[in-house]
Amino acid sequence: MHRLPRIISLLLVVLVLGIGHVANAEELNAPPPYITVTGPVQPLVPLSVCVAIPNGPTGAASLIINDSRMRTISTTPIDLVNGSACASITPRGASGVSAGIVWMPNGTPTGAIIATNPALYNLSPNTEVHTGVERYDQFIPAATTIMRGAILDLPTADGSVVHGYRSPDSPLIWLRDHVYQMRGARYFDADMTSTLNAFAGLQAADGSFPDYLARAPYTDVPYRTPVESDVEYLFIQGMYQAWQVGAGDDFARTHLAGMRRAVNFSLQNPLRWDATKGLLRRPFTIDTWDFEVAPSAAPRHEIDAATRWGIFHGDNTGMVQALRMLATLEERVGDPALAAVWRSVADGILQRLNALSWNGHFYRHFVFDQPYAIAGLDMEQQLSLSNAYALNRGVLDDAQSDAILDTYISRRRDGVFAEWYSIDPPFPVGSIGLGGRAGEIPGNYVNGGIMPMVGGELARGAFRMGRATYGFATLDYYWLGMLSRGRSFLWYAPDGAEGVGTPDTISTDGWGAATMLNAFVEGAVGVVDQSDNFHAALVAPQWMYAGLSDAAATVRYASGSGYVAYRWHQDNCWASVDVTGADSYQVVIPIPLQATGCSGVVSTPNGAVRIVERREGRAAIIDVTTPEATVVVHW
Repeated sequence: MHRLPRIISLLLVVLVLGIGHVANAEELNAPPPYITVTGPVQPLVPLSVCVAIPNGPTGAASLIINDSRMRTISTTPIDLVNGSACASITPRGASGVSAGIVWMPNGTPTGAIIATNPALYNLSPNTEVHTGVERYDQFIPAATTIMRGAILDLPTADGSVVHGYRSPDSPLIWLRDHVYQMRGARYFDADMTSTLNAFAGLQAADGSFPDYLARAPYTDVPYRTPVESDVEYLFIQGMYQAWQVGAGDDFARTHLAGMRRAVNFSLQNPLRWDATKGLLRRPFTIDTWDFEVAPSAAPRHEIDAATRWGIFHGDNTGMVQALRMLATLEERVGDPALAAVWRSVADGILQRLNALSWNGHFYRHFVFDQPYAIAGLDMEQQLSLSNAYALNRGVLDDAQSDAILDTYISRRRDGVFAEWYSIDPPFPVGSIGLGGRAGEIPGNYVNGGIMPMVGGELARGAFRMGRATYGFATLDYYWLGMLSRGRSFLWYAPDGAEGVGTPDTISTDGWGAATMLNAFVEGAVGVVDQSDNFHAALVAPQWMYAGLSDAAATVRYASGSGYVAYRWHQDNCWASVDVTGADSYQVVIPIPLQATGCSGVVSTPNGAVRIVERREGRAAIIDVTTPEATVVVHW
């Protein structure tokens, strides 16, 4: 990186400190800047910069660009003719206002600054992908359009607005639906906190939360469905996600006590915690849903003497993930000793869950306290949707992850358009009473309906496990059948018919779209935030498996200033990734299984390289500790 003479560095401090102050009359009449740009400004997209100094000098000079953090990101030689010259630069570095400087040697060690523009351009990255393939280049805009259809803005008594994401089949903002949709909304929606703040304001003294917010005329009061055991860990996950995308340390610190109370409620309340088994408990529901499996005249939401109890795996894998998230926040803004406690509790829950519920292929849907059977159904074979979520909660080893993926794939069958089961096999007719609504019949709603949210989690897990072919196939299928048509539903019948469960069902299922969008960004595009606001990032482009040789991508949270941008290219015997935006990276470059005419030896000029074996070939991993880098791998 070019090192500026000290006098230039001091001048830059003055220039940057001057940005944003109120202009006086003399400044308003000042001449135009001598350094200007033309064209849109995006990371790694070449930009034309021209220098025009009236009656200026002729000779060799340098055009220096500094980003908003006062780091020199480029030094370009230019030849001035009467003070004029143009050059191409590549915007890089931190988002925000970048400065331009023209420097000429004058026979002294420091040379001379002959022109400056402290606000040459504003680098404001957009989340976008460029591959030349429509289904990939339009995936983010199409998914964003679907998700915007689920936005719900609720006015409050104090005149503010709660901005959130409604359920696909209910006109209310449920914490569950909102938190899962945040994972896709973070790329385009700047308000990641108002709904969480609203729920925080409703936290009960014991640490519990309601399921949903009030919304007239549908309901006057928030309400907690008694059978639910996941609301508290969802609150923690939502808070962590908001912090990660830019809400900041003060936000996390403000809500730390509420998150601790939520954990204590889940781990101590006898309706939520089985002290004998050391696991979260709940009534016998379908996966994480809010009604008990029972042949009643209407949905069973209440807890009474007839309630059947047991352990549901998704409550526990979700809590493990939430505890580890809380530990990270404790280490950042809270009590490091408590962080160690939360991690220890998480490890214990996971160990006990694996011993009780893991059957060698997936987590059993429900482990009853007292033996229970349903005629005509082998409940030991029921594969429920939280197995797909477990793929991306950091709770599985590689063998477990592969086993879950293999199990879903093995359950493809004629007459079922996708293996994205809510539960399989479903409960037979007569097992569930829902007042005639969807779900009573096998293959409907959460009783065996096909859900894009499951497909998205399967795709993201597949990319993580080096099974990119399956990941791309899933995303392509979703694009062809749903995104490209501008319609996506919470569930589909096995034959592909769109699922309309209630009069409030919408065709813009933000939940499924969010999981697919996240799978696309973190899986196919391969950008994963490994800290907060992209200070450290995983960059693992998977485009080779889609048959491409060139791609460019930028990923940014709408509420934060951090971003990651890269340009990827692959040739017969080498590949390169040019990265910018973060402070450090872990770059992962896939290596083809067959590379005719190449050396057969993996090497890189970027330092140490680790080789890992993946399901579909090898990958080279290079740790980069600088904010700007071009990583090249030969094989």
